[in-house]
Amino acid sequence: MSARASESAERFLLPDASEAAAPPEERGLARDEVRLAVATPAGTRHTVVRDLPDLLHPGDLVVVNTSATLPAAVDFTRQGCPAVLHVSTQLDDGSWVVEARRADQAGPAAVEQGEVLHLPGGIRMRLLEAHPEGQRRLWRAVALPARSTVDYLEEHGRPIRYPYLDGAWPLDVVQNVYADSPGSAEMPSAGRPLSEKVLVRMLARGITVTPVVLHTGVSSQESFEPPQPEQFTVPEVTARLVNGARAARRRVVAVGTTVVRALESSLAGDRVVPTAGWTSLVLRPDRPTRVVDGLLTGLHDPRASHLDVLAAVAGRALVDQAYRDITAPGAPPYLWHEFGDSMLLLP
Repeated sequence: MSARASESAERFLLPDASEAAAPPEERGLARDEVRLAVATPAGTRHTVVRDLPDLLHPGDLVVVNTSATLPAAVDFTRQGCPAVLHVSTQLDDGSWVVEARRADQAGPAAVEQGEVLHLPGGIRMRLLEAHPEGQRRLWRAVALPARSTVDYLEEHGRPIRYPYLDGAWPLDVVQNVYADSPGSAEMPSAGRPLSEKVLVRMLARGITVTPVVLHTGVSSQESFEPPQPEQFTVPEVTARLVNGARAARRRVVAVGTTVVRALESSLAGDRVVPTAGWTSLVLRPDRPTRVVDGLLTGLHDPRASHLDVLAAVAGRALVDQAYRDITAPGAPPYLWHEFGDSMLLLP
């Protein structure tokens, strides 16, 4: 076992060689053949994502995030050395939220307020201020001349990749099959294992699938910060279906913590209402979910803030037990990160 554990509490230990360094297709598996740990109060069952339709009930409502991944990394040269810019989002005033990183991906680059970065395509990017105030990883910046992040990245960007990956993968590898609204810096990866066949089988079993959109920013690989403000939309049809499911005492199952954040941010009293805007909501055990009854998620590092969202849905005890079960001696070998395995929490 590895000694990598939480900075604040040892929730679990990651087994050695537990990082998925390549997509499952490179390991001879289909999207929906990755492992699935099904965690309930009765225990943890080991299966594969392809079995998901059989694990849900007719009448369950499954909510997916249809945000599509952008090629959000831009290679450039800074002070004569290679560097990478990760574009997290574009704010309502047109400014960008960015992270300048070292080309070797060993961490953020030491940039300064007011610095101008010279990007491909003749773009000058001026760093205005830390975003949010008080940290020095993400910056609010202005592009000169002004450009839409979506248009610029489609022309000059590539998908973000981190050192644990063995290679560079094209954009379609980091897209969910139902993604249709470009805007995420990194793939809302909980939905990657859902194939067209799995979605059709769910519909055939009377399980309804409905969308939200939440555009993810860059992940917090170094500091494990809480989530940044993110742009989201809960459409009218989804609000109506969620309220109907809750009234009928049917389960609402979120595909990913992004869906949980979007739905919980759209609550008005005890009802979900159609909403579009930005959310700064941070879910944790002392702010549990009020809408979501189950969660399909990827596997998270023991220090990741996402674990607090899992505990907000399923309770700390069930989450901790599930991770102990999948990391115990003799358990099937699970893999972490966006190309890894999955967990279904059904408290």
